[in-house]
Amino acid sequence: MDAALRSGRRARVRRRATWAGVGLTAALLAVVGVGAIGAVGAPGSDGFTPGVGPVPPPSVHDTKPAWPTGPDGRPQEDRTARAGTWYDQAARLLDDLVAVVPAGYTVPADPANPPAGQPLLRDHQAQFADRVDGVEVWSYTSSLTLQQGQRMGRLLVEVHSAGNQLPTEPCPLARQFWGMPGDCEVVTVGAAQVGVVVRPGDDDRFDQWAAYRHPDGVVVFVAQSRRLGDGQPELAALPFTVDRLAALAADDRFQVR
Repeated sequence: MDAALRSGRRARVRRRATWAGVGLTAALLAVVGVGAIGAVGAPGSDGFTPGVGPVPPPSVHDTKPAWPTGPDGRPQEDRTARAGTWYDQAARLLDDLVAVVPAGYTVPADPANPPAGQPLLRDHQAQFADRVDGVEVWSYTSSLTLQQGQRMGRLLVEVHSAGNQLPTEPCPLARQFWGMPGDCEVVTVGAAQVGVVVRPGDDDRFDQWAAYRHPDGVVVFVAQSRRLGDGQPELAALPFTVDRLAALAADDRFQVR
């Protein structure tokens, strides 16, 4: 019975992991210094792959994963936190993301019992990345669906805690997000320099995204897409201007520590 329950939980995690493809994997691989960005997972017909990405393998220096201890005092089953402080931080990150949605858009909620395998309209996840000099490095990803009439798009924020090994320069950092290339420009927000990919390359899972490294090392990505996928009509326009997207990436509200 215990084995069946564990199998069921793993299956649920795999279902939730469908929409981000290997994006989060690519970012986490950069955090642990394993190597370059991986290939895109099986996208939908529009090239957009919904869900939070599959977990990366352990560091090349690990022979046996030592997962962080959960709130029950036991090691986690895998990289994903399903309860406790890290899980709660990802949930708060989603609340903060909902709070910045501009007027004219709604954020639909998921039904109480969503069908199995259906991408969630609102989702969040916390994942352990590695231990660097004895400090745990975590990533937090929260996403939501933007709706305007019958049209739907996507908004996402991804945060990597201090100690990550992502690039420091604005545009190299922005191009590290999910391994997606594109035309990048540096936008000044107060004293901050933010890298914004304004036009993606061949990978069009998102239309624009901004990246900022806070002075304490925390990295924030904010991404927007006119498309939700699954054949839904896309938004007529992106919800944020380039300047506003850059400002969101540098906003202290997303600086999860």
